[in-house]
Amino acid sequence: MTASDPKRIALLLPNLAGGGAERLSLTLAHEFAAAGHAPEFVVMRLAGELLDEARASFPVHDLQSARVRQLLRPLGSYLRQHQPHALIAAMWPLTVIAPLAARLSGYRGKVVITEHAALSHQYAGWGLATGLFLRASTFVSYRLAAARVGVSQGTSADIAALARMAPQRITTIYNPIPAAATPSPEACAAADALWGGDGPRILAVGNLKAQKNHALLLRAFAALPRKEARLMLLGDGPEEQALRALAGDLGIGERVVFAGFHRDPAPFYATADLFVLSSDYEGFGNVIVEALSYGLQVVSTDCPAGPAEILADGKFGKLVPVGDAAALAQAIGEALDAPVDRAAQIRRAADFAPEIAARQYLAVMGL
Repeated sequence: MTASDPKRIALLLPNLAGGGAERLSLTLAHEFAAAGHAPEFVVMRLAGELLDEARASFPVHDLQSARVRQLLRPLGSYLRQHQPHALIAAMWPLTVIAPLAARLSGYRGKVVITEHAALSHQYAGWGLATGLFLRASTFVSYRLAAARVGVSQGTSADIAALARMAPQRITTIYNPIPAAATPSPEACAAADALWGGDGPRILAVGNLKAQKNHALLLRAFAALPRKEARLMLLGDGPEEQALRALAGDLGIGERVVFAGFHRDPAPFYATADLFVLSSDYEGFGNVIVEALSYGLQVVSTDCPAGPAEILADGKFGKLVPVGDAAALAQAIGEALDAPVDRAAQIRRAADFAPEIAARQYLAVMGL
C-alpha cells in the first residue's frame, strides 16, 4: 500500500559510513519510498562507504559541519528552507541537537529521535563531565522531540533513565533487518577460499573496537578443544593490530582470519557454521538477526541491550555472561555439537522485517 499524500521524510546522520545505524537508515528510507513517501538524507559531512548507494536512490543534503557544535545553524537553515514533514535524527549528540535546531528555527514538522545504543554504557568511561552533559542534554532536548525511539527494550529503558522520563514516553522499534540474500556461487567460493581449512567455521561480524570485545572471543576460541575450528572476524577497526598480536600470543594466529570490511557479508554468513557475538554492550545487535536469517546457530554475551530480546532469552541461541571467556568457550563448543533448526531461526529473523519497523516509524510520525 502506498501513501495517497506523500510526505518528505529527512533522516539525519553524521555521515553515511558503513555502520549499523547508517545501513538501517538506508533500509528504512527504501521502505518509506515503497510506501509512497519521499525520504532524503541530511548529513554533517558527505563521506562514508554507503554514500554512493544512498545518492543512487535519494537526495543527500550536506550540512558541511565538521563538528557537532557547528551543526545547530546549518541544520536550522535546512529545516527552514526544505520543511520536511518529519526529521528522524539518529545517535547522540545529534539526537539532542535536532530538537533544539527545530525549536530555534521555527520548524513545525515532527522531530523523531532514535538511539541505537545504551548511552549510559557507551559513555561510562568518558568521565564525570561527559556523564553530566549526557544527562543534562537528554533531559532538556528529548522533551522537545515529538517522539523518542529506542531500538530495543533495554535501550528504551536506558533513554528513560538518562532523561528522567516516564518509560511510556519512549517507543521501542526493533531495527529493520532485511531477509537473507542468496549470494552467488562465485561469492561463496571466494568466501570459502578466505576461510581456508576444513574445520567448523565460527563467524563474528562487526567493527574491531573495544565495545565488541573480540579479545574475549579470541581467548574463548583458544580454549576450544576442537583445534581444527576456524574463526573469522569480519570487519576492521582500531583494535585490529592488538587483536592480531593477541591471536599470535595465544597460538591461534593461523586459525583466525582477519577478513576486513566487506560491504556484503552474505557469502560469509552463508558459509559459516556458527555465529558469535562477544560484545560488552549493544543497542540491539543487528548481526544476530542477520545470522538468524541464514539459519545459523548463535552464541552471544547477555549484554545490554538487545541480544536476550532477539534470542528470546535463549530460545534461539545461547547466552553467556559478559566477559566470561570460559563460559563463552563452553557455549561455542556445545553449539558446534548441537543440531540447529534452521527454519525456526529464519522464522525468528522474520520478526524483524523492514516493513514492520517502517510501519511503526510511520505511525510515530502520524503517517
